Amino acid sequence: MAASNRGGMGAVVFDDGVSFRVWAPNARSVAVAGDFNQWSKDADHLTHEGGGYWSTFAGFARVRHRYKFVIDGWIWKNDPYAREVHEEGEQTNSIIAEGWFEWQSGEFQIAPWNELLIYELHIGTFNAELGPGTFRTAIDKLDHVRDLGFNAVEIMAAGEFPYDRSWGYNPAYIFAIESSFGGPNAFRAFVDAAHARGIAVIMDVVYNHFADKKLDLWQFDGWRIDPEKGGIYFYNDWRSHTPWGESRPDYGRCEVQQYFRDNAMRWVVQRGCDGLRWDATNYIRDVDGNNDNAGTRLDDGWSMMRWINQEITWAKPGKISIAEDMQGNEDVTGEKGGFDAQWDSGFLHPLREELKKSDDASRDMGRIRALIERTYNGDRFRRVIYTESHDEVAFTNGKLRVPEDIWFGNGTQWAARKRSTLGAALVFTAPGIPMIFQGQELLATEQFHDDRPVRWSQANWQIAALYRDLARLRRSLRGLCGQGLHVLPPHDATKVIAFHRWMQGGDDVLVVLNFSSVAYPSYRIGFPREGWWHVRFNSDARAYSDVFGDFPSGSVFASAPGQDECEFAAEISIGAYTALIFTQ
Repeated sequence: MAASNRGGMGAVVFDDGVSFRVWAPNARSVAVAGDFNQWSKDADHLTHEGGGYWSTFAGFARVRHRYKFVIDGWIWKNDPYAREVHEEGEQTNSIIAEGWFEWQSGEFQIAPWNELLIYELHIGTFNAELGPGTFRTAIDKLDHVRDLGFNAVEIMAAGEFPYDRSWGYNPAYIFAIESSFGGPNAFRAFVDAAHARGIAVIMDVVYNHFADKKLDLWQFDGWRIDPEKGGIYFYNDWRSHTPWGESRPDYGRCEVQQYFRDNAMRWVVQRGCDGLRWDATNYIRDVDGNNDNAGTRLDDGWSMMRWINQEITWAKPGKISIAEDMQGNEDVTGEKGGFDAQWDSGFLHPLREELKKSDDASRDMGRIRALIERTYNGDRFRRVIYTESHDEVAFTNGKLRVPEDIWFGNGTQWAARKRSTLGAALVFTAPGIPMIFQGQELLATEQFHDDRPVRWSQANWQIAALYRDLARLRRSLRGLCGQGLHVLPPHDATKVIAFHRWMQGGDDVLVVLNFSSVAYPSYRIGFPREGWWHVRFNSDARAYSDVFGDFPSGSVFASAPGQDECEFAAEISIGAYTALIFTQ
């Protein structure tokens, strides 16, 4: 048979049939077998195009037909570019996927980074109290996300994984969308519904490893130099080793780099995503996941990340690329890595450690000041800041929800509520891109597990109102969207800290946080400007919890003499473990 004269990798649908193309550089022959030719391994042979690529055009193939590639007459493999797969017991087949979807929401533009608020969710558990979670059940909770004030959702990895339950970070087929979640058009319907509500969709992708040796990519075309190494898609030496097995892709092969580039572009172009969050990029750029170790550095991984991020920017300006690197490496968000932002472990871990200290006297206010002031590349919005993520609240990782971390077994009690919401107030007011994890706003205390749904029926809607008010203020107060920051000298004796946020031509905002169990009816603190300052938010309000103190905190007049490196000062009142937001 002649090679296909149509473009594209994998199975590409046309009106008169389907073009098939695959990379198998060590194969002597390649055929495609499927429903369209009674699974014959002799009916539709592919022609070698050069460079290890093989292709053909099958006029009888149609959408929804199952298929596989047959290499050298006996190696049956699923398509690495399959956009849908179906598990039937132990058997998995590629599916010729529908490439057309009728979008309803029209053009959509993700918010600028300084206005972005991210809600992280897991499709399998987000809306699953009445049955397994899918993209279509998740749509039913998008109004909640919108009404809460968030303008982006980040979806935990949803490429096809083995079996039906998983976090998603054990990818089997990265082009396919997990069938138990509903497949590709269910995903597009979710994106369409999110966009209709003004919500951007950021997708988690996993390019640092694959699931295990049972994968079709493993020794894909039969070539191997060691039974324990993976063949053409993987490193075949010491660089193959990852914390998840011998499954690190070979970033030095241009075809492998192209594979990941094509995957990234499918998410942001054909599937309408507004950005990607890359899992564990430190294991793409270094064998051991460390910084600046010449002996283990993967220069090819660095170049692949930079190239793909450049491709996304050129093709779809405005899309966001976020790294989960967790090493505080500024090169990741610099020219070397090309990412727009990265998850900030330098905010997360110190804040959680300070929040859970039961002895107020041991709380390190200088450490809290440092996490507020922290930046990447001199830009305050190149970091994603949070106190909960799937990793940080997961049963498998031995991690707890913040209220339980504060007071184990008593996560709904006063101290746990107060200090966890104080942490949330800092997430929404400190410079950075705020993020919360599903259920955090409901005072969820149960650890994350891929078979435990968010307990909407047990939600604490008063705490949800606190998160809603914080999110809305974060977006409406221009000062909280600005690069301007001055952290006043922390009051270590009283455990009070304040910081001034501003934007040119926008609001001046003063945030005051009391990390003490003592309420202060009269507390003098510096203000950046003279005049009246009004309380826009008080986390101690009884509206947010019946057990909160409702400590009165009203408008104040700032005047000279000043203090705390400010020209002016005023006497405020502030409750225990409370955050106040003032504006003029």
